[in-house]
Amino acid sequence: MKKILVANRGEIALRVMRSCKEMGIATVAVFSEADRNAPFVRYADEAVCIGPPPSSQSYLLGNKILDVAKKLGVEGIHPGYGFLSENAEFAKAVTEAGLVFIGPSPEAMNIMGDKLSAKEAAKRYKIPMVPGSEGAISDVAEGKKIALETGFPLLIKASAGGGGKGMRIVEKIEEFEEQMQLAVSEATSAFGDGSVFIEKYVTGPRHIEIQVMADTHGNICYLFERECSIQRRHQKVIEEAPSSVLTPELRKRMGECAADVARSCDYTGAGTVEFLLDDQRNFYFLEMNTRLQVEHPVTEMITGIDLVKEQIRVARGEKLSFTQDSLSIYGHAVEVRVYAEDPANNFLPDIGKLTTYRRPLGPGVRVDDGFEEGMDIPIYYDPMISKLITWGKDREEAINRMIRAIDEYEISGVETTLSFCRFALKHEAFVSGDFDTGFIKQYFTPEKLQVSDPQEAEIAALVAASWLSKQQGKKQLLTTTGKASAWKKNRTR
Repeated sequence: MKKILVANRGEIALRVMRSCKEMGIATVAVFSEADRNAPFVRYADEAVCIGPPPSSQSYLLGNKILDVAKKLGVEGIHPGYGFLSENAEFAKAVTEAGLVFIGPSPEAMNIMGDKLSAKEAAKRYKIPMVPGSEGAISDVAEGKKIALETGFPLLIKASAGGGGKGMRIVEKIEEFEEQMQLAVSEATSAFGDGSVFIEKYVTGPRHIEIQVMADTHGNICYLFERECSIQRRHQKVIEEAPSSVLTPELRKRMGECAADVARSCDYTGAGTVEFLLDDQRNFYFLEMNTRLQVEHPVTEMITGIDLVKEQIRVARGEKLSFTQDSLSIYGHAVEVRVYAEDPANNFLPDIGKLTTYRRPLGPGVRVDDGFEEGMDIPIYYDPMISKLITWGKDREEAINRMIRAIDEYEISGVETTLSFCRFALKHEAFVSGDFDTGFIKQYFTPEKLQVSDPQEAEIAALVAASWLSKQQGKKQLLTTTGKASAWKKNRTR
């Protein structure tokens, strides 16, 4: 492949294009009117506007994207994540047009894109499953019967969904009918498919996912795990690799199970197998994401493998550039997702202009972003501004480096999740590794983000005193012995 179209936007489009450039591959960007001045558009060798800002009129128009690819002589299409990345019909259309879809086959997507068919495929390899219904549930009476057999608390989950949509926790039988109806309605609205299933709610779970890579020659490898338990609204905020709780033996068992899940659907390319790990260190298959994950950089940092380059090599028909035995874990990596959200207001999205935007620098710091100072945060897409990743020789160094990087990250004009991430990284539960997916519910309240650092409190008091002094017409020299965090100084609009 000499030319690849990236069917995505923002930081992931830019990240894919950079790997392409290093491989000597030309790139084509497709963009909406809202992204006309975005960095990824300027970075590409060619760029074509495909429609208005709403994704339904631009980034989700598979046929229009294919037309651009054909006109510009593109050989492959990389979908990134989100949008059309897990759309089997789009993958099929790309292949039928004589182009290469840089991802798994449409058949593998269809199997793993539906949680029920994914479980059926995984069962053939005796992958551990969470107890629950064998198939889709549509009848409330049947659902109640299965709920009583499964036990409470339980989850009602959309079969075709993800991101926490169509998911309901039910604590007792009296709540079941209402919660099932809500789950079906939400699933229908979000995915056009109201199928739901019942699953035992695992208490105190950790969210552990395994990165896999597979080629067309029958080679399947797992690139170890990522810990993704710090979440809000069932969506990840902080990830790290490796997990602080997996033993080498457990890591091997989970990795081999992940490879078997990929094997069960003849998978090729990069994929992620997600597991729940309970407080007794039992693990259960959750789902498989048939694409590159947002948090893939932490895996790259601890393995030295460029996953995008590997995706392209596999799509070319090449063998994996590594074997399972050649893979090792080097150090530790942490990623925080920098969202334009207000953690003090239930993580509600925030919009506005990035009046200040300065990235942190230094050893072991990586920033994957798609914004520049002065740009607006569009209301049409996911509110993620960037991914901030740090690497250290061990977990302690990676965490300390992340805190330093957060303190140096200057963003003003919108509220961000940086303050919450700093809080979480310094919390005793996170530092000790003793936490689960209930971290935010258990430990976080907006009041925790108030200034607690004595040095910052002293600076605030000095600033207030200086202002008062000037108001009284006095001239005083304000001196300080420290420096407040950049994100703290720039929180105001």
